[in-house]
Amino acid sequence: MFIFLEAAQPTAGLMDPMFIIMIVAMFAIMYFLMIRPENKRKKKAEEMRNSLSIGDEITTIGGMTGKIVQVTEDTVTFETGEDRVRIQTKKWAIQTTAKLEAEEAAKYKRKK
Repeated sequence: MFIFLEAAQPTAGLMDPMFIIMIVAMFAIMYFLMIRPENKRKKKAEEMRNSLSIGDEITTIGGMTGKIVQVTEDTVTFETGEDRVRIQTKKWAIQTTAKLEAEEAAKYKRKK
């Protein structure tokens, strides 16, 4: 009976070198496929929002478009359409600028 119990215990535990290598490899793959691209995207969006200036054409997260007339530390005021309605929004609500969209379109055309 004691022989059976000794044989039932696993010989390779959690400290097996191959197991540790596999765990480290999984975290490395997750970092390079998920976390790093997301951080790059966030950094690029933050740089775009910090470089906003008067006269830039923008699109908000809600889909409103217009031309910037005033920029403060954390808000942007922009005009929409011919009636020149002014809307004030937070910088984090700016999705893209016309310059950024043109650069992305040119980059996409070069890939084709």
